[in-house]
Amino acid sequence: MGDKGSLTRRAFIAAATTTAVMGMARGADEAPKMNTAKVVPRKLSPNDKVNVAAIGAGGKGTSDIMSCHKLGENVVALCDVDWNRAEETAYRLKDAKHFNDYRNMLEQMPEIDAVTISTPDHTHAPAAYMAMKMGKHVYVQKPLTHTVAEARLLTRTAAETGVMTQMGNQGHCGDGIRQVCEMIWSGAVGDVREAHVWTHRPVWDNQGVTEPLPPEIAPEGLDWDRWIGTAPWRPYHHKLAPHDWRAWLDFGGGSLGDMACHIMDAPYWALKLVEATDFTVEVVMQKGRNEQTFPLMTTIKYSFPARAGMPPVDVYWYDGHEPDPATGEEKYNRPARPEGLAADVVLGDKDMNGSFFIGTKGILTAGEYGGEPRLVPNNLMKDYKMPDATIERIPDENPYFDWIRGIKTGQKPCSNFDYAGPFTEMVQFGNLVVKSGQKLHWDNKNGVVTNVPNAKEVVTKEYRKGWEIPC
Repeated sequence: MGDKGSLTRRAFIAAATTTAVMGMARGADEAPKMNTAKVVPRKLSPNDKVNVAAIGAGGKGTSDIMSCHKLGENVVALCDVDWNRAEETAYRLKDAKHFNDYRNMLEQMPEIDAVTISTPDHTHAPAAYMAMKMGKHVYVQKPLTHTVAEARLLTRTAAETGVMTQMGNQGHCGDGIRQVCEMIWSGAVGDVREAHVWTHRPVWDNQGVTEPLPPEIAPEGLDWDRWIGTAPWRPYHHKLAPHDWRAWLDFGGGSLGDMACHIMDAPYWALKLVEATDFTVEVVMQKGRNEQTFPLMTTIKYSFPARAGMPPVDVYWYDGHEPDPATGEEKYNRPARPEGLAADVVLGDKDMNGSFFIGTKGILTAGEYGGEPRLVPNNLMKDYKMPDATIERIPDENPYFDWIRGIKTGQKPCSNFDYAGPFTEMVQFGNLVVKSGQKLHWDNKNGVVTNVPNAKEVVTKEYRKGWEIPC
């Protein structure tokens, strides 16, 4: 875009920022006076338009809220702590009101029906919890929460409030993951005893940094105190925001938090891991564990007992990379190739992300979102007939359509919190092991760590004053 368009955007964002500041009557750390009475969501028909607001309107928030706009819904408000980063969204959605604090937005705009939440991980649960308690439907980016306790809280709150929920692991709406399930459930590889899941993450800097960063001056337009939100306060540094926060324990979930809700989704669903009464997680290999950031490289092992007619299974997770001492090229942490499988057989998405399942009759592999499921070696697919579809397909594989449809018809979205909450518990329980280095045993039914003395403390965290939630 030329200078004229850029100037127009700069002028517009200045006005947007002014509007947002007008919504800052309460201090950033002052808790809202939330109405504890049950709020019933507004009844909508298939022909009605949903009044949607964004909590986090820049970065991934842009595509989340614009996807709702493209479906024809009303975008009535945008909330962000950095209007420079949210400039594009604000410019494209000129009629939406602007806020710096989602608590103000929710209190001041009762007409909001639903919100997308596309913030750093540590803000997901507080924003979603408040919205649901106020009768708002929520679409929350993955990972659903920052802690195990938050995941269980949001699962329970969604059930209590009756709102429509969806986690932003968009592959769960795809045809590929459904084919993975149907192939495994029809016995294509026999009984699965092992599954291996890997990612090329991290793709951000600072993982493995061991000390707090020196203070810097926050950029103009960034409300740093509100960005910090629930976390212990620390001074701004460009290695924390806007991008590399995933590396830091206080704000993100590292590689596991970023990608497991995508890549591990196929094993979780296909192997019916939600039905496990309990499971253990332990570190197999780890490099660079510290008290500030996630490790440079990790391999962990989840062990599940027999469940839902399936035998015990071990699920392995691999992330990280480091320079090869001999060549200097990045060497990625990957599972060993199954014995007898030729080197030219591609597993998962080549050199990126994926999974494979080892069964008593063969091996099945799939990509990041469960896509392109196939038996290996490749010649096994020549005469293989895919099983009949037994799981509903989502039109256009579109998670936003699936969520909006649920709001209007009452049909639960496929990655609603009944599914996404327990799934996120499992993922973030893995991060407890990554952070601590301990082998932990999780009672999946009662939500308790059974082999540590401080069972309640280990699954949650301390919240900064004014940002607390009951977990």
